[in-house]
Amino acid sequence: MNKSALKNFAVRARKRLIEEVTQKAYEAGITKDKIHNIETFEGGFKVKDRENGKVFKKYEAKQRKKLLEKINEKGFDQVMEEVAYTWFNRFIALRFMEINNYLPTEVRVLSSLQPGKKEPDIIREALNIDLDVDREIVFRLQDSGDTEDLYKYLLIRQCNQLGEIMPAVFEQIEDYTELLLPDNLLAEGSVIRDLVDGIDEYDWKIELSDAEQGMEAEKGEHGIEIIGWLYQYYISEKKDEVFAGLKKNIKITKENIPAATQLFTPKWIVKYMVENSLGRLWLESHPDKDLQAKWKYYLEEAEQEPEVQKQLEELKNPNLNPEEIKILDPAMGSGHILVYAFDVLYDIYLRAGYPERQIPGLILEKNLYGLEIDDRAGQLASFALLMKARSKNRRIFRHAPRLNLCSIQESNGIPRKAVDYLVDSKDTGIVEYMRREEVEYLIDVFHDAKEYGSILEVKEIDFDALEQRVEEIGKTAPEDIFEYMYLDRDVILEKLPPLIKQGRIMSQKYDVVCTNPPYMGNTGMDKKLSNCIKHNYANSKNDLFAVFMEKGLRLVKNNCFLSMITQHSWMFLSSFKSLRKTVLSIDIINLIHLGARAFEEVGGAIVQTAAFVLRNCNTYRYKATFSNLVDYLSQQSKEVAFKDKKNLFSLFRESFKKIPSYPIAYWVSDRLINVFNEGNNINKYVDSFQGIITGDNEKFLRLWTEVNRIKIPVCASNINNINLKKQYWIPYNKGGDFRKWYGNQDYVVYWKKWS
Repeated sequence: MNKSALKNFAVRARKRLIEEVTQKAYEAGITKDKIHNIETFEGGFKVKDRENGKVFKKYEAKQRKKLLEKINEKGFDQVMEEVAYTWFNRFIALRFMEINNYLPTEVRVLSSLQPGKKEPDIIREALNIDLDVDREIVFRLQDSGDTEDLYKYLLIRQCNQLGEIMPAVFEQIEDYTELLLPDNLLAEGSVIRDLVDGIDEYDWKIELSDAEQGMEAEKGEHGIEIIGWLYQYYISEKKDEVFAGLKKNIKITKENIPAATQLFTPKWIVKYMVENSLGRLWLESHPDKDLQAKWKYYLEEAEQEPEVQKQLEELKNPNLNPEEIKILDPAMGSGHILVYAFDVLYDIYLRAGYPERQIPGLILEKNLYGLEIDDRAGQLASFALLMKARSKNRRIFRHAPRLNLCSIQESNGIPRKAVDYLVDSKDTGIVEYMRREEVEYLIDVFHDAKEYGSILEVKEIDFDALEQRVEEIGKTAPEDIFEYMYLDRDVILEKLPPLIKQGRIMSQKYDVVCTNPPYMGNTGMDKKLSNCIKHNYANSKNDLFAVFMEKGLRLVKNNCFLSMITQHSWMFLSSFKSLRKTVLSIDIINLIHLGARAFEEVGGAIVQTAAFVLRNCNTYRYKATFSNLVDYLSQQSKEVAFKDKKNLFSLFRESFKKIPSYPIAYWVSDRLINVFNEGNNINKYVDSFQGIITGDNEKFLRLWTEVNRIKIPVCASNINNINLKKQYWIPYNKGGDFRKWYGNQDYVVYWKKWS
């Protein structure tokens, strides 16, 4: 996969789309600073005081009104950003589907099957394609030679057809997103042309030909992975802007949390997390050597004492049914973890004897759950799972399954009158057992929900009654209700269904919780988020990843699994002592200490991580397995070392409790642990204190490769002889044997600025 091409395209596409939708808003008389008046007439409207301005159709006046409502609610810049990424997601989805021949029409929408032909096939097949089109409109546009408007019309028709199959990605385009659809989509340099010409078709393919199978080992990732990479690259510049703001003490707002915290998880780490949680859940009760051998990242359990083994046998559930397993990713991003969980579940269902055609639908409807605060990521996660299901069952679109995925929505803007209409109607039997306090609770708990996402604590209420009442309101024709109730009805039908759905997901417990949570220190949080965390997550309040660890343990059923990749700071820092105490009260199944450079997209030692699997039970003297990959300085070398089972340690979790502050020091010897256990303390013999510090590492520390050797003294003893008016760099040891590290560029060596 050519990731440079993906990044270049995604960055260009974001800039271009924001510019183009902003231009379309300007044409409709809407700018960031001013809303121009319009003059209406029978055929449509025009913007006042604009000579030769565009004439808009009558239905576009409603779209403009809806656009203004959204700008009022969210602000001009945010709405332009959202419309831009909505069209980006649609173009990405269409490209993926046309290359894999997943479009129901089997006609390409963005490109042509004919080599060298730029005009998309859908234009040539406009009158033959299986789409709900008005043939008179098509004839008129063809006769006038208006290819651009014909293409827009067909594109919107295609999106609306797909909206019936996957509404989360292709919601019906009858609103302001159509009004802001960019012009010149077929022109050289347009986003669509850039998408088609800039990325190799191979990188999109989920199913490979025999010839391409041979390329797979050489080219690596392809297919569904492209969705996650494009999403990460699309938001990369926004991420840079957010972090630049942090340096100026600008807190991260709820709109910017996704850009600041999203990081695409390496595929091998995803496999490790899923195989050792979901896979382990199944294999414990249904031993299967062939299946275990297929899961290349599955870690065998450490050898346990007979008494421990007896306790573990009692936890097994031989009656476990695949349909009963629920796995949640509470920070699903573009769905990378859930897509691989689909693969593992597919293997499990096959082994359990299910017909292949039934399995994809069962997995989507019964097993997989996901939460995300970013709407654009939620769209892509839904799309990725549906494409995975389509790769296993070509008929999956005939009966579109109901996905248990939510991009978390807010209840802001639901008026009291709408609650009255929902609860107090005399025309329903449901009202007899639907309590007002439950409706009000649902609205209260999701106020400003995008500030908090899936860390919100949500209790279970009668979601069935609420859902039935909303369905009943939906069946009531608008003309059958009083005019003053009309707006309340619309608010309920728009706002309540997503709140009910996310409430269900957030109020239940799961067999497996598996995620790569957001990383955000408390200094970057805005006041609302910070106060919420201090109140509800006192043990983990210093970083959002730690909050997700604590939340994950609350979401997991007894005797079930939590698997995550987080920053490794929770293992050692005193500020996470209480969190470690909680973790050490349950079983650590295994842990990979990754250290720096586990993510190829993150350079240096900025993000140092650990991936782990915990079990929500307390098995006395359970021996955990630890893999130390810290000294391997690339994503690839860490993966190889893990598969070769290098640097493995086995330790009782009780051992950590003997060390002050409970650090997860898995490498220490039994002898050293016993020293602590005997009550010895270094302070009995010597005063301990912190050594040399810089006060500002970013300013004063550099790596070997960053410093001109001319400016480095031969050795530290020369310090007394150097000219203090010049700038020098001197060796600065942050730990370990300096003589061993000096001059070896494979190791991180620090320098201190001398001035």
